[in-house]
Parts: sequence; C-alpha cells; structure tokens
Amino acid sequence: MFFFFLSVGGDHYSTYPLLKAHVARHGKPLSLIQFDAHCDTWPDEYPNSMNHSSMFYYAVREDLIDPETSIQVGIRTFNDDFMGVKILDAELVHEHSINDVVEEISKRVGNRPSYLTFDIDCLDPAFTPGTGTPICGGLTTAQSISILRRLGSVNYVGMDIVEVSPA
Repeated sequence: MFFFFLSVGGDHYSTYPLLKAHVARHGKPLSLIQFDAHCDTWPDEYPNSMNHSSMFYYAVREDLIDPETSIQVGIRTFNDDFMGVKILDAELVHEHSINDVVEEISKRVGNRPSYLTFDIDCLDPAFTPGTGTPICGGLTTAQSISILRRLGSVNYVGMDIVEVSPA
C-alpha cells in the first residue's frame, strides 16, 4: 500500500524537520525535487543558526538529501556552492520543452525515494503575488502544472507546498 505525507503552508524552513522525519522512516538520504526561486543552500553567517535560506545546506551536510540525485527547478538566485544539487533555472525551463524538463528531473532522481518541495515563489509573481520573496522571471502556472502532472511516476515519500503568504 502507498502512503506519503503532504504538508501545506508555512515558511520553507518547515521542510527541514519533515525531511528528518522521512529519512528516519526510510533509513537513507532522499532525492529532493525542489521548485523554488532560491536554492536555499547558503551557509549561515552565524554558526548553527539554520533558517529558510540555509536548510538545504544543512540537509546535504547531514545526509538527509543526496545531492547527486537531487534537483532544483525554477531557480533565479544563485550562490557560489549548490552543494552538488543539479539546477534547472527558470531561464532553462523557459527555453526547453516541458518534456525535456521532466526527462531531466526523472533521469536525476530515478526510482529513489524522493521528497518534493514546492515553494510558490518558483512561480512568477504575476501568478503568486502572495509570497514573502517574489522574484520576477519565474515559471508560469501552466509550466509548473504540466511538469508536476508528468512526474507522477516518481517514487514520492513526501511533499510540501510552502511560502504561501497572502497579503
């Protein structure tokens, strides 16, 4: 029987304890599929002060996610170290077909237990003005829905939708 957990709402930091719980249940690092404007792999300027922009930095270091089988989609802000996670930035998504994007995601995660996190700021602010950190140039709702629908064969163990912050 197939079970997975869907969490809705909150700051993107909420993904971190969810990842810890899923790894505890499945006993190994997960593949991460992250839809976001931000990579969230920045190291903190203050030691041990994890927040919504650094939790995937810690998740990689703590073996919660396997960077070699993880992917981030829609990224529009960059840092010096993506920690081995593959980036499909928004520009690449706009320039390629949905099938190409889905193929790249599927190839990266394979059939490994995977966690999907969908930060609504991966969408262009024209579609989601109610987010705390809007950045222009994001995905359209049509692109994201098409990609998600075609990723139905992924071995999901959990997922979340975060950063919904209506005015």
